[in-house]
Amino acid sequence: MAEAERIIGTPDIPDAEGADGAEPQRPAEGTEPSQGAESTRGDAKGAEPARGDTEGAEPAGGDPAAGDEAAAGDEAAVGGDAAVGGRRRKKILVLLCVAVLAYLLDLVSKTIVVAELEHRAPVEIFGDWLKLEVIRNAGAAFSFGEAFTVIFTAIASVVIIVIIRLARKLYSLPWAIALGLLLGGALGNLTDRVFRAPGVFEGAVVDFISPAHFAVFNLADSAIVCGGFLIVILSFKGLDPDGTVHKD
Repeated sequence: MAEAERIIGTPDIPDAEGADGAEPQRPAEGTEPSQGAESTRGDAKGAEPARGDTEGAEPAGGDPAAGDEAAAGDEAAVGGDAAVGGRRRKKILVLLCVAVLAYLLDLVSKTIVVAELEHRAPVEIFGDWLKLEVIRNAGAAFSFGEAFTVIFTAIASVVIIVIIRLARKLYSLPWAIALGLLLGGALGNLTDRVFRAPGVFEGAVVDFISPAHFAVFNLADSAIVCGGFLIVILSFKGLDPDGTVHKD
């Protein structure tokens, strides 16, 4: 039996334990880890972002407070421009409303008196002091300059163009009313000169308001005179269409 065990051989128990379940070798006490391990740990630490650099970095764009102030200034400028534009649009709306009202009153009154009073006896309103009498005026307001119908037509057209151009810089309510009266009156008489007999741009304006000892006129003439009178007053006061006041 002993001879058989000698021939076959017995397993090396310590070697088997080392191959299967042996624990990893540990460095002896008192020895330092190898430099390679330290290098590995150092590299791992260096891979982490530096918190100090990240926390101390300022956001791009400089001072946030300065940016907020600039943004607030831009918003205030935009708001100011919008407010100015809104005031100008309101004044233009007043001008257009006054012009349309003056034009419609003139047009409707002329249509009525032509249909009801032309070629008839004058209608007395206050005796001989005020009458309604239809006449055809080829001249300017109050029957002035009847030989220059075409010239007065051109002048009325120029006045309308000038008023439209002034409206782009209009910020004054009194000026809006004055220009609206001028525009409505000029359009009223220009409509007569274009569409009434004897021909285009030579038509006679319908006048029907006849005070005693005064020329016969219409509502368009009245609007023109009132608008012009208001402009004279505003000019003496130093008020410009853009709202500025000159104190001389």
